[in-house]
Amino acid sequence: MGVMTETTTDPAPADAAALHAPVIAWFDEHARDLPWRRPEAGAWGVMVSEFMLQQTPVNRVLPVYEQWLARWPRPADLAADAPGEAVRAWGRLGYPRRALRLHGAAQAIADRHGGDVPSDHAQLLALPGIGEYTAAAVASFAYGQRHAVLDTNVRRVFARAASGIQYPPTATTAAERKLARALLPDDEETAARWAAASMELGALVCTAKNEDCARCPIAERCAWRLAGKPAHQGPARRAQTYAGTDRQVRGRLLAVLREAVVPVPQSALDAVWHEPVQRARALDGLVADGLVEPLENGVYRLPQN
Repeated sequence: MGVMTETTTDPAPADAAALHAPVIAWFDEHARDLPWRRPEAGAWGVMVSEFMLQQTPVNRVLPVYEQWLARWPRPADLAADAPGEAVRAWGRLGYPRRALRLHGAAQAIADRHGGDVPSDHAQLLALPGIGEYTAAAVASFAYGQRHAVLDTNVRRVFARAASGIQYPPTATTAAERKLARALLPDDEETAARWAAASMELGALVCTAKNEDCARCPIAERCAWRLAGKPAHQGPARRAQTYAGTDRQVRGRLLAVLREAVVPVPQSALDAVWHEPVQRARALDGLVADGLVEPLENGVYRLPQN
């Protein structure tokens, strides 16, 4: 199997500018009306959506997002509640440590920033649970700043349109960051619009499978399409499995605790999975991650502190 190569040459400014207008015009016409894109969402609504949308599709996020913002319309509202309530409200979105991280970020916002999500990129990056992508996304989508926002969809669009390869590397590389900066429009308003538009293009048109080049506003300029759509030459892309994994067991254990109003005995948790070694390992992992709190007498609850 061959080794995937990357294009490291920056596009000329004129070439980059030729991509901006058609993609943004397409976005103006085809963007989905999502609640976190509306002005009333504010920076907190954008931040909540970014935590929830990591590895989770929009249709699953929408109902949980609406309930979350109705219950905790500001960071201080969430910070004042127990972290276990964040885990409970997270429901079946998956990867529930994101709920704890969002709760921790809300506490830091309440403590350090007077309850307002900071607009400064460095201050966003300093919040617990906030990484490079989320800081850039909040600064761009909530505050209209100029940042390269590299999620999976954007990376795929850039890999195909600019680098001429079907898929980006497994993890974001320095070459990808350099390319994203080279493609970024100069003024803040256009850059923020470009960030949202290129992300939507990847989500709706330039998808991982069954891409719809006939609907793509930059198909005539796409390096991958012009090269004849060469097949991916890197490591095989494996679909994530869920059934029978520790993730599934963790999800079943958490489901029992989310639905309970009082601490749950070990026997109730034992009933959700037949294999005792895997069940114990999953429960130990939940405790170690701070998602479950063990009490005396062998009972468990969602974390309260």
